[in-house]
Amino acid sequence: MPIAGPVEALLGATLLGALLVFLSPDEWAGKLAAAVSLVPVGISLWMYTAFDGVGNALMADGDIAFESTIGWLSLGRYDLAWHVGLDGISLPLLVLATVLTTLALVSSWTPIDERQSQFYGLMLLMEASLIGVFTALDFLLWLVFWEAVLVPMYFLIGVWGGPRRKYAAIKFFVYTNVATLVMFVGFMALVFGLGDSISTFDLPAIAQALGEAGALGSVAGIAPDTLRVVAFALMFAGFAVKVPVFPVHTWLPDAHVEAPTPVSVMLAGVLLKMGTYALLRFNFTMLQGVAQDYAAIIVAFGVLSIIYGAMLALAQQDLKRIVAYSSISSMGYVILGLVAFTPHGFGGATFQMVAHGLISGLMFMTVGVIYNETHTRMVGDISGIADRMPWTVGILVAAAFGYMGLPLMAGFAAEYLIFQGAFASPYIPAAPLVTAAGMFGIVIVAGYLLWAMQRTLFGEYSLATDYDVSRAPVHDVAPLVVLLVLVIALGVDPGLVYQDIQNAVNPLLPPGAATLAVPYGAVADAAGALFQGGVAPW
Repeated sequence: MPIAGPVEALLGATLLGALLVFLSPDEWAGKLAAAVSLVPVGISLWMYTAFDGVGNALMADGDIAFESTIGWLSLGRYDLAWHVGLDGISLPLLVLATVLTTLALVSSWTPIDERQSQFYGLMLLMEASLIGVFTALDFLLWLVFWEAVLVPMYFLIGVWGGPRRKYAAIKFFVYTNVATLVMFVGFMALVFGLGDSISTFDLPAIAQALGEAGALGSVAGIAPDTLRVVAFALMFAGFAVKVPVFPVHTWLPDAHVEAPTPVSVMLAGVLLKMGTYALLRFNFTMLQGVAQDYAAIIVAFGVLSIIYGAMLALAQQDLKRIVAYSSISSMGYVILGLVAFTPHGFGGATFQMVAHGLISGLMFMTVGVIYNETHTRMVGDISGIADRMPWTVGILVAAAFGYMGLPLMAGFAAEYLIFQGAFASPYIPAAPLVTAAGMFGIVIVAGYLLWAMQRTLFGEYSLATDYDVSRAPVHDVAPLVVLLVLVIALGVDPGLVYQDIQNAVNPLLPPGAATLAVPYGAVADAAGALFQGGVAPW
């Protein structure tokens, strides 16, 4: 197997770009960062076009795309290695990270006007860490990248954030660091429980060992069955903070409000997906039996996050807080899809990670453009700016409709698939009722987004701050247009990524699960029936 490949090229190009930007003068940093970030975009898009739709990286022995392995070091009887690779779950998230980074860098040219080389260098350093999270297949290597993401994010919030930036940065760092410790204890308990049957931290090897009957022994007097439950709970708690899931979500609104707009774009668009990606890789792949046994408790967290996040958004006056709480609600749909253990549940949950990454990034970026012109984000301070910022307002309305699940947009496709999968789940108690409760969240989403838009965008022009509102510059609007095109493209044809996602999640499903949901083509026919004589959206 090759010892170096596209993943190494991707990481190397991003890290080299970060170094160049750190060393560049401030007046060049923004343009240089955007230019060098196009290299990772190009490599990731080439990987996407060259991808052959292999199976799941943790389940299919050796069937991993762009895989490379290099021996690293030994810790006692455990061998550590540089092991990276991609499948249909991680590749779309990798492309999302590279594309969103470039667009966020361009959108930051207006608001970032001090210590620019450091800001843009940290953004690229964060991108490199995200690439590592989505490609690493050795646990300790993955953990290095997982923790490395925190460092640039801490400084990006703490140095360039709002008035309460230090509080928000410290709260973010403490919450996520403690969560990582909890998750680490749970995973290492499983590794030690496997005993002599495992001599590596290789994730595919550990997943295979955990799937073998009798492989897991006791640890510290804890019986194997109990150990699985304890490890699942610890890992779920650790990853739930990163998602975030109710009730461990309180760090997110503070971080979003204080972070500069480009950092909020990356936080909502990609960093939150680290938590759901890890849940899928660890909890719902390695410990499926526990997830199925405790599906009622897990789905309760998902539905509560949907409803509670949406209700809190309804009570906000700050546009950033509205979108932040919307993210909590949207991530609840991912939990609902994962715990369904059906093809469209798993597939829809993964598709929702991509769709929400694009839509939330678009929402935060648009709010940032409005803030650049008005210097306020409060709903009561702005009114009637549609005539003065027509392009920005039009894109914000389109993004809001995407959040509401408007057909022919990525959010609709993701939620439709999740609801289809959850409705047919044999593991969720009273699945139709639980699914209906989750669907009610869309009604609340429509309520607070329509209310906020009516107050700020339409009616008689009024602005509480002493600034002259005018059309946003082209370099602010261009990233919005690109993101909106991507949201519509995935809504019109989810098959651009969904078939690869389905190929990756199918090996994870319990035996016979493929019969529990309507086949992919039949879902397309059903969705097409929503349009009178029209073409199905995928």
